[in-house]
Amino acid sequence: MPKGGSKDRVVLSRRSLLAGGVGLALVAGVCGGLVANALDTTAPSSSSSAQAAACQATTIARDVLPSVVTITVRKGSSGGTGSGEVITAGGDILTNNHVIALAASGGTITVVFDDGRTAPARLVGRDALTDVAVIRVTGVGRLRPIAIGTSAKVKVGEPVVVLGAPLGLSSTVTSGIVSALDRTVEVPGESAQSALLIDAIQTDAPINPGNSGGAMVDCAGRFIGMPSAGATVPTSSGEASPGSIGLGFAIPADLAIDEAHEIIATGRVAHAYLGLVAAPVSPEAASVSGVAEGLVVKALDPGGPAQAA
Repeated sequence: MPKGGSKDRVVLSRRSLLAGGVGLALVAGVCGGLVANALDTTAPSSSSSAQAAACQATTIARDVLPSVVTITVRKGSSGGTGSGEVITAGGDILTNNHVIALAASGGTITVVFDDGRTAPARLVGRDALTDVAVIRVTGVGRLRPIAIGTSAKVKVGEPVVVLGAPLGLSSTVTSGIVSALDRTVEVPGESAQSALLIDAIQTDAPINPGNSGGAMVDCAGRFIGMPSAGATVPTSSGEASPGSIGLGFAIPADLAIDEAHEIIATGRVAHAYLGLVAAPVSPEAASVSGVAEGLVVKALDPGGPAQAA
């Protein structure tokens, strides 16, 4: 775990998770029933300090939205929508695995660009464990790859802007700050397995279904994270409350881009494998048993690297 970061591990259930594509029927229903809220455009008295603490979202929208796409996936009567960003001039687009999961079993992918153009896409490769995937469009001109920053220099409290297609509403821009760093977020994955968002960036910028796979950028418009999950608070009936509660998580750009390049080169992501089962030794347990804090090995996989070592 990087120094100075939070070591908290967050586990989100399917009920509390707003991650990935939202069903097409839901998109149509929500878009058809949007409620217009009154907007107070009067600047607050402390506007100068508020503006100093936020990015110039209008400039970022102009410069970055041409690199952000809406992704629609269909398989039979099932479908969903999510977001992505162009990362190469050759048409490679980075997104979340859970956005395009249907395409891995015979579904189709359609990409909608900010200027309204549409194009079919094919799956290049994906990694279910870390929820990263790459798709590719061909024969599309005037592609503008997103400017790549680094998540290594991101600081808690700095302003960020999130771009994507929440609830299927393409080219949506929201803003907020980095609330925390180095979160390990466990989200529902495929085949009853979990996916892990490693060293995730926590933000209060609204992240809703459909934002997944989009872009979190800094004030210079550089890609620093991929919004992938948002938490909700269950209601008294046990259902998740609608909308963002200001608790979202993004995969750091350094990890997402490294994995994207590996997928482009090989079609997959290789993960280190030790072949052991370990459990943490808490400070309390370490004090009682007179051992150091850390991990205790509980079991070895037969024939695995740990057993050989």
